[in-house]
Amino acid sequence: MMTADYALTLWNAAGNHLDLFGMLGLSLGFAAGMMPRRSWILLTSAACSACFGLHYLHLGAQTGMAMCAIAVLQSLVSARFIGPSSRAGWVAPLFVTSSLVAACLTLATWDGWASACAGAGTLLATAARLQAGSQTMRRLFLCASSFWASHNLIVGSVFGLTCDLLTISGLTIALLRAGERRAGAAAPDAALSL
Repeated sequence: MMTADYALTLWNAAGNHLDLFGMLGLSLGFAAGMMPRRSWILLTSAACSACFGLHYLHLGAQTGMAMCAIAVLQSLVSARFIGPSSRAGWVAPLFVTSSLVAACLTLATWDGWASACAGAGTLLATAARLQAGSQTMRRLFLCASSFWASHNLIVGSVFGLTCDLLTISGLTIALLRAGERRAGAAAPDAALSL
């Protein structure tokens, strides 16, 4: 048997089960917003994007699949090379280049509003991955998830839409928790100044 035959056999065997990747992506998407550290958010997000890329392949949503490939690359680079006190010099040019590639892939796989939403969500997520602080990153991911929810509604991805709604919920919970911690920490400081 040739390599192409093995690949076709594997594809035929896995093709009916690629929605398992949608389910796994859904779980990872919700978990990413709840992670306590920036690097964990990004690594979980990379795994989520890889799963949804395979899910979108199954649905025939080419723009979504292409944007997920960009997301995996950006998330892994951001987790490793962007920190609170430093950023490798080549990271910004890489992100600019990957944003241009994302724009070109959006146009090359254009499918109307679904592509526009996936492209916009990817650009917002790119801005999020460039943030050193987890709270700003969560806010931008919240906006990106809104665009991805629209994409998933249009392409008919129940897993993607559910993931986006859970991700929006998880990010909102994490943002509110951080706000409560800041308010709690500020209260003793205010009392000392009296």
